[in-house]
Amino acid sequence: MKQLVVISGKGGTGKTTVVGSFAALAERPVLADCDVDAADLHLLLSPDIREESDFAGPLNPVIDGNQCTGCGLCVEKCAFGALAPADTAEGGCATRPAPRLDEIACEGCALCSRVCPAEAIQMRRVIAGRWFVSDTRFGPLVHARLGVAQENSGKLVTLVRSKAAEIAEQRGAPWLLVDGAPGIGCPVIASLAGASAVLIVTEPTLSGKSDMSRVARLAAHFQIPALVCVNKWDINEGITEEIEAEAKAGGYRVVGRVPYDPAVPRSIVEGVPLVESDDGPAAQAIRALWHTVAAATAAL
Repeated sequence: MKQLVVISGKGGTGKTTVVGSFAALAERPVLADCDVDAADLHLLLSPDIREESDFAGPLNPVIDGNQCTGCGLCVEKCAFGALAPADTAEGGCATRPAPRLDEIACEGCALCSRVCPAEAIQMRRVIAGRWFVSDTRFGPLVHARLGVAQENSGKLVTLVRSKAAEIAEQRGAPWLLVDGAPGIGCPVIASLAGASAVLIVTEPTLSGKSDMSRVARLAAHFQIPALVCVNKWDINEGITEEIEAEAKAGGYRVVGRVPYDPAVPRSIVEGVPLVESDDGPAAQAIRALWHTVAAATAAL
């Protein structure tokens, strides 16, 4: 089984459009959407959910107002300002001595529970999101939804990635196609685990050039072969050539260019992969890109 991870270094470069079309072109793929903070591959693949589970996130303090003596030690010791004295609660009137918790500011360090002399604070895991195993007309899709302002997206990516790999092994699938997270942080690193190769989809802008370079170095750090594709290359041919020259100088293979094409946003509105909804310049370029990428990955 070959594991291809499509990454970008930044959001909005078109990697999900590419993965959606690859899903339609690949032989018996298993799919994983590891962009759990803003998952959208399901919008192109119209999955039928057959399994779903909660994702247990970080620990949050739960304060027992009946036990709390209002000593304020937890407020004093909290380094993140997540606890406020009861007399600063809404309305300016304390109805109980227990302090007020700002769940977004809380880092779950549990110091408040350790310093509380009345043992009024217990740490409990919160449900930070949900993950799903779905069926699409191309193959199984594992995806997730992280809650608003929730953390541990790297752990959720690892869960999604591991489940997708397990399904691929069980089915003897020749391809595991992963829509990776944008950027270079923890979710991206988790997306790369076990990858045979990465395809970096970038765009011909200064930020696209910089982000391509950063994420390529990340792949190199983990000794994963990197392939580079420039999306919407014809909106700035000069920067496209600079990106390709920089990629080649870094030892990364340039595998294709995809032109700007109004058919791309139309396919997104229709909710179908580009290669199914159109046979224009971008769709043809992505078809050629898949054959090049598949051959390059299979040769590794």
